[in-house]
Amino acid sequence: MATTKVSTDVIDMSGNTGGLTWVKGTSADRPAGTLGELRENTTTKKTEIYTDETGTAEWRNLKQSNISFQVDFLVVGGGGGGGGTASDAPGGGGAGGLITSFGSNSGGGASSDPALNLYKSTEYTVTIGAGGPGGVGKNYGSDGENSVIHTIIATGGGGGGTSESSASDDQGKTGGSAGGSGTGTSASTRPSTAAVNNPVQGYAGGASVGTPNKIGGGGGGAGETGNTDGQGHGGDGLEVNIIGGTGNYYAGGGGGGKFGSSDLIPGGEGGGGDSPATDNGTGGAGSANTGGGGGAAKRKAAGGDQNGGAGGSGVVILRYTTADVSSFSVTGTLNTPSPVADGSSSSIKFTTGTGTVTFS
Repeated sequence: MATTKVSTDVIDMSGNTGGLTWVKGTSADRPAGTLGELRENTTTKKTEIYTDETGTAEWRNLKQSNISFQVDFLVVGGGGGGGGTASDAPGGGGAGGLITSFGSNSGGGASSDPALNLYKSTEYTVTIGAGGPGGVGKNYGSDGENSVIHTIIATGGGGGGTSESSASDDQGKTGGSAGGSGTGTSASTRPSTAAVNNPVQGYAGGASVGTPNKIGGGGGGAGETGNTDGQGHGGDGLEVNIIGGTGNYYAGGGGGGKFGSSDLIPGGEGGGGDSPATDNGTGGAGSANTGGGGGAAKRKAAGGDQNGGAGGSGVVILRYTTADVSSFSVTGTLNTPSPVADGSSSSIKFTTGTGTVTFS
């Protein structure tokens, strides 16, 4: 159609209370372009201008500040270490706390959180919590470390109790999910440990028993209390398929130790470490980037000190509409993830380190 040129310096439309409608079309509809042309791109939902600001003439998005977009997230803290032992039956490590906006539930039966509203060109802190070391000899397992994205903090799991007849050591530790309790010679049973945390992120550890066989309590998981599937079994975690596919479980509790036996006591689904079938064996480690609790040590009579398994490291996964983000950058010791496409969305998975992420 014919082009109408306006030669005046100022176009005054102040008397019109409506809006000015730009030419619009898809990315495929773009014309060859003349410097200064403006159009609304119905594919990207952005206003774009034909410019050579980079030294090459091309269509680029019109610069805007404080552009917000929504991001779903999964944040799991590092798992607690399994209890060590010099005698009897220690407890499994508790799973890291689990908070998510993707799906129906966060850990401990809590409702899922709302998605994060983030802004472009803004740095957001990301930290991946390390798993807690297993108890060395007759010591309880250490707590896992917190994982963080912006304002969301998933608490590290509680360490598993030992078996030295001391209430302070036998009792599993509180955390995102709590460690299972151990049992010693003069304290045949220790109660389970509540997963004290606000907001709720996981379940309690299991209680230990002294008869007929001494078995430590299973570590709590994001999906259930330790011992739910059997004495000493780690609590199962939760399935959160934020990165696509199915069967992605996180935050299972570690298995409790069984004294004087070659039975394997399993950790919970979602990376919980087993207490081994091996006589006088080290507890199994929680799986990396699941926040699984470490398995308790195994000891038979006269077996000497045995160490608990380390908790699994945590994870932060972010999911956004692909059209909303053209790129991102990270700082610090964070890994630089490759986006995983899932329909119209993409997910990025942070597995190590601490630093910031900035979207553009």
